[in-house]
Amino acid sequence: MTVDILKQFEAVPAAYPDAPSGLSPDAAALDADMIWARIEDYCAHRWTPREVVWTILGDAGDQWHPPLTPIVSRVAHHWDGAAWASLTLLDGPLGIALPFDGTFKITAQVGGGDVPAPVLAAFKRLAEYSVDTEERAGATDYSVNLGGAIQESYRRYPSWLARAMQYSGAADLLRPYRRA
Repeated sequence: MTVDILKQFEAVPAAYPDAPSGLSPDAAALDADMIWARIEDYCAHRWTPREVVWTILGDAGDQWHPPLTPIVSRVAHHWDGAAWASLTLLDGPLGIALPFDGTFKITAQVGGGDVPAPVLAAFKRLAEYSVDTEERAGATDYSVNLGGAIQESYRRYPSWLARAMQYSGAADLLRPYRRA
């Protein structure tokens, strides 16, 4: 009883939420849409509406739980061998119930609601980490030499920006939003 996702297309939303207040000038100058896109890519929850189309393959009696939330509305079609035919899919206790074997296309409007405080905090962490000008973000080595002349040095991990979600602590705040 496995439903396979053959294809998923997620449209880019018309607009993302506003950046939270309280950012440093450098972080506020970042493209807020870029930060929101990274956050939403990391999570299963969407805070701005957009269309998502899933093409799935399943058997009669299977139940499929969409991997994104919240689902605001949906329409469904079944491939009859020559064209997509409209049908109504009912909800079961574990997800959308498939009435018969085949390939289904589900077009849904996904997203909405107020952005929770932990997600806004994750935005701030990710933005501030991304503009760290002291070269301490992602530092793996730090040394200070106080003998004679004062020296300070950092060595950055090569993928410090690619791992910004984890290194900034934003990923920890987003953990509850990872699953639909």
